[in-house]
Amino acid sequence: MKAILIGVLAALFFAVTFVVNHMMANDGGSWYFSSSLRFIFMLPFLYLFVLIKGRTKFVLKHIQQEKKAWFIWSAVGFVLFYVPITFSAEYSPGWLISGTWQITIICGMILAPLFVETVVINGKETIVRHKIPWRSLLISSIMFIGIIIIQIPQASQIKLNLFLLGFLPILIAAFSYPLGNRKMMQVVNGELGTIERVFGMTLVTLPIWIVIFVVGVLKEGLPSSSQVVQAFIVALFSGIIATILFFYATNIVKDNQEQLAAVEATQSLEVVFAIIGEMILLGLPLPNGLSMIGVALIIIGMCIYSFIDHISFGKFFKKIWREVFKNPFTG
Repeated sequence: MKAILIGVLAALFFAVTFVVNHMMANDGGSWYFSSSLRFIFMLPFLYLFVLIKGRTKFVLKHIQQEKKAWFIWSAVGFVLFYVPITFSAEYSPGWLISGTWQITIICGMILAPLFVETVVINGKETIVRHKIPWRSLLISSIMFIGIIIIQIPQASQIKLNLFLLGFLPILIAAFSYPLGNRKMMQVVNGELGTIERVFGMTLVTLPIWIVIFVVGVLKEGLPSSSQVVQAFIVALFSGIIATILFFYATNIVKDNQEQLAAVEATQSLEVVFAIIGEMILLGLPLPNGLSMIGVALIIIGMCIYSFIDHISFGKFFKKIWREVFKNPFTG
């Protein structure tokens, strides 16, 4: 129960990203600053964590050895992930972005064939390409239906070009995030911890974030003090606190697959927290009935997907068969 509660708390802090980004967009803040300032503010915190562990030189050495791979996949995993999310905040409410963002689970599965691993078969090392987990993909279609449903009211109320400006960037982010991060996990090959990898990815993409910030200044002028504060809140709450809480929760139950799946499922609550946050902070009305059905399907799909790999359906149905039909002629 402790791990699940921590997971719920992590989802709450993750939801800050979607709500605060929408607040910044409503206040006239530019996505140039919403995106760049988050990672610029994150870097000192991440550096402090790595410094305390005494791993700074090791991370820098690893980056030096694989400079090209670090830069390319960090840019894909961070820049092509977060720039589209902040851009779309100017066209869609946070709860809608949060709901649409859950499609990243499906995108991650579709990308599976792009990755290979070396396994030993009959004493020989063989490169095996990952396969798309069709069972999980089928279950995740529930979530995809929910994503389509929540888009219907939004699409019917605005022009097509504005709808696409809110939706397509999230689609790009949904593919970029798992692609970049999985490729980076291959690059580090278990030699770096999660926080160390995130620190390295933030560090090597820092020049890009600085360029985005400078372009924003040239086009929009300096960011307002309120946007700077809000970007710092996103960096602290979502980039640092939520990430640490989530990894702490998963570490507590790492040896219990069912509890681990339950912790992972808590992240679907980001959509709920985003809805509540925007109702309180922005005065937005509760999404209509159709959208709420879509949100419910997303949460259900996320929960089933989180558990699907840890459930043996053969054993499950055999147990049901025994319980129901063990005495078929009684009662």
